[in-house]
Amino acid sequence: MNSTNDRKPQYGSDLIVDLLKAFNIEYAALNPGASFRGLHDSLVNYGGNKSPQVILCCHEEIAVTMAFGYARITGRPMAAIVHNIVGLQHATMAIYNAWSSRVPILVLGGTGPMDTSKRRPGTDWVHTALVQGQQVRDYVKWDDQPASLQSIPESFIRAHRLATTEPTGPVYLCYDVDLQESRITDDIPLPDLNRYPSPLPLQAPEEGFEKTIRWLFEAERPVIVADWVGRTAEAFRALIELAEMLAIPVLDRGGRLNFPSLHPLNLTGQEKAVLSQTDLVLGLDVADMFGAISERKAEGANRISVPVIPAGARIIHVDLKELLVRSWAQDYDKLAEIDLPIRAETQVFLPELVRRLKDDKERLRRIEPQIEKRREILARLRAELEEKITAEKERKWKEKPISSVRLAAEMAEVLRGEDYVLTHGTSNLKERHFLDLRRFNQFIGRRWHGGVGVGLPASLGAALALKGSGKLCVGIQPDGDFLFGPSALWTLAHHEIPLLMVLFNNRSYYNDEEHQRLVAIDRGRPVENRVIGIRLDKPDVNYARVAEGYGVRGIGPVTEPGELQGALRAAVRAIKETGQAVLVDVVTQNR
Repeated sequence: MNSTNDRKPQYGSDLIVDLLKAFNIEYAALNPGASFRGLHDSLVNYGGNKSPQVILCCHEEIAVTMAFGYARITGRPMAAIVHNIVGLQHATMAIYNAWSSRVPILVLGGTGPMDTSKRRPGTDWVHTALVQGQQVRDYVKWDDQPASLQSIPESFIRAHRLATTEPTGPVYLCYDVDLQESRITDDIPLPDLNRYPSPLPLQAPEEGFEKTIRWLFEAERPVIVADWVGRTAEAFRALIELAEMLAIPVLDRGGRLNFPSLHPLNLTGQEKAVLSQTDLVLGLDVADMFGAISERKAEGANRISVPVIPAGARIIHVDLKELLVRSWAQDYDKLAEIDLPIRAETQVFLPELVRRLKDDKERLRRIEPQIEKRREILARLRAELEEKITAEKERKWKEKPISSVRLAAEMAEVLRGEDYVLTHGTSNLKERHFLDLRRFNQFIGRRWHGGVGVGLPASLGAALALKGSGKLCVGIQPDGDFLFGPSALWTLAHHEIPLLMVLFNNRSYYNDEEHQRLVAIDRGRPVENRVIGIRLDKPDVNYARVAEGYGVRGIGPVTEPGELQGALRAAVRAIKETGQAVLVDVVTQNR
């Protein structure tokens, strides 16, 4: 395969750009740095700043997290380029977030010159490591530092294939500055990429299907727990068909949108009532299986997880997470008891499971009365859930600060009829009880990793991926998370990325208030001191004015409940009319 440009690459960095183009990488987010000045020049002057287009960010963590959000929407990697040691250190948190959430990203970086005779005094020494990939090796799928121009294509092809093969994840490629700036004297043709396809998805063995089908037919009260299933359209659709066919309730853990939020069989929020009666749990891509079947109980300041399923209940778990276990970070969680662990990709397992069940017409006919009885029981549980949510909404409708349930309900009303995507949510995802999220990828999922500063840049990446699609991107942005990287607003405005940010302004890192309250109670100390070193007041941040300072329209702060819907409608109108981003600052209750 020849270069995608009309001319041949002249420098090593030109060759890297040809590879980016060959893999249809749309964007490269970066904060400029001298260690990749050659690559930067090639992106602009050789590649024409198109496929990939440079996206300028004010921090490397923002650049990598934008790629995180982009991949959540497209399923494809975006490039993020970081400046040698110092830029890579800035980016490490975002790379770890991508690793623990199994998101594909191509992280590229520069270093050197590795030849010490070519280094400038001071800077080139301080910014060079041996070997630089060691810094992130424990939380990338692969890292490499090609030693010659001829080795660049194979290295890049391997990196892309590893990043995009399930379970997906970030990779890191480091390029010596001298290699980037070296002239190409011999022809280095790009290989035919059709000869290096991604491997076929991993399917379950026959025993896995046989047992799963038999146990589903035998079960009286099966439950489905789903977490990352919704990353593929095939699995998303098959899960709906499976649940409806057998009248199985679904508990959506929120790693992605796995099941329509307002579906009658979605019993998220009724976990204890459902799990305490089950005789079979079918787990699908569940990041923390033990936590999914347990409830948290407080013992003083400590909280322990205790299983709530009956002792005799069977558990099936279909996932690939253990294929990326490392010993450095214990992101594999507590070991759960699993009766039937199946290593398979849900995008191929679920459609085939549904096909086999539908073909088993005789057994389906025999259990039809049992299925209908289940539907009646589950309908009552769904009604109880809706009554509980409605009662909370009515109780808190006029409260000040504005309650989270009113915010969610008003958003649902404003977005009714809109073609929208939720790019970020609140920590408890209560908005899913109000927003009618029914389409594949309509919500890109909660953060699994717990890192702060993710919401805004991830929303930027998602909105960038959907730019020009006509979809309205909406993110609920916690205030503390926002303050980690407000300069992402500059990137948002500069690149004219349309996004509605609803600032959840509770003026606190509230999760830690809860921790401090429990410790104070346990130790018999003043509970009112829980806010010290946690509250974001005195001064109160005016996020609408912060947004205006970066060139983004700001509305608010909205403090009156009766003014909330009007502010949200004005924001949606502004985005539609201008194609520009809008931030609505809403002063809220803690949760």
